[in-house]
Amino acid sequence: MTAQAGPGGWAFLMDMDGVLVQEDHLIPGADKLLAELTAAQIPFLVLTNNSIRTPRDLRARLLRSGLDVPEESIWTSALATAAFLNDQRPQGTAYVVGESGLTTALHDIGYVLTDREPDYVVLGETRTYSFEAITTAIRLVERGSRFIATNPDPTGPSRDGSLPATGAVAALISKATGSEPYYVGKPNTLMMRSALRALGTHSENTLMIGDRMDTDVVAGLEAGLKTILVLSGISTRESMDAFPYQPTRVIGSIAELVGKTANPFAKSD
Repeated sequence: MTAQAGPGGWAFLMDMDGVLVQEDHLIPGADKLLAELTAAQIPFLVLTNNSIRTPRDLRARLLRSGLDVPEESIWTSALATAAFLNDQRPQGTAYVVGESGLTTALHDIGYVLTDREPDYVVLGETRTYSFEAITTAIRLVERGSRFIATNPDPTGPSRDGSLPATGAVAALISKATGSEPYYVGKPNTLMMRSALRALGTHSENTLMIGDRMDTDVVAGLEAGLKTILVLSGISTRESMDAFPYQPTRVIGSIAELVGKTANPFAKSD
């Protein structure tokens, strides 16, 4: 992408779950905001730490929820991880514990996936973690493969409650090997900077909208972005106050930005 925010205008980075959708349900106002951004040709990317699905899969999921988001406007921790590895060691090899979102991203940069002396062990999100795959990952890390994880989230949401996520499984591998992974996704600012490069904008005129203080807001803050916390997801006003940093603005939901994309930090009348 090469689109640039206009003089004095803003480009938008926004989290997906808790900001645009909740499970598979549209958060009211999300469709209107995206339509407004599209009509005004305002650059935006939808970010997610979840590495399970490819952008094509996520587009289909969002369409079912009533949101029309182009594939090229979706940036995942899997894509950020692939961009990082392509920069670090082009045409490398990796053993992957993850699903199609991650394996496709690595294939697309020319990586070979193997369990024979890979350059990296790359851990991503999956709903089918196997003891055998985790054991293989542990042994490869012990033998010298570098340990990378797409994101540090310890749990993920489901209709029935929390599910163990990448960070929890990474802790298991770290405990067994004594090696900590390098996390690429939020709150690592690498995720934000890779998104800025993909979008073709700069931190000075880009804002981050998220529902989590410990990933979205801190990542945006440390990357030099203005931040907006929505209260439609994880964080609340009470939990927000416990952090030593604060967002630039707090709103109930993304619906409050409809009609205000040219100046999203203006106070309401």
